[in-house]
Amino acid sequence: METTDMFIEFESKYNFTETNEKLSESILQNSWKIPAVHDLQEILKKNGKEVLPIKTIELCNPNYAFEVLKLDDERNISSLLPCRISVYEKLNGKTYISQMNAAFFAKQIGGKVEFVISHAFGDIEKIIESFKK
Repeated sequence: METTDMFIEFESKYNFTETNEKLSESILQNSWKIPAVHDLQEILKKNGKEVLPIKTIELCNPNYAFEVLKLDDERNISSLLPCRISVYEKLNGKTYISQMNAAFFAKQIGGKVEFVISHAFGDIEKIIESFKK
């Protein structure tokens, strides 16, 4: 697993298709919602650009989102919602999962936002843990 201050990346033990299918199932089984999945490879292809397979899954836990969006002073973080996880292939043929290190970012904000985002990040970490090779 590679971790920078802002991003976490690790190799999936499944191929690209299996990772996306199993990850979506796991997200839903853990009481999170999937508002959208963006097929970035397809979007770029429509614009004349070729990249390896890459999908970004938006996931939301309405309980966590409500805790910060109900407060005027915290609504400015709405541009970070919903959370996102990317699944992609690299030239080595392996599949990877990455996400923003939301817990690190939340520490910079502090207060209620740090509390809520840190808990959401912990939930997401539990969801993706079984995918690590």
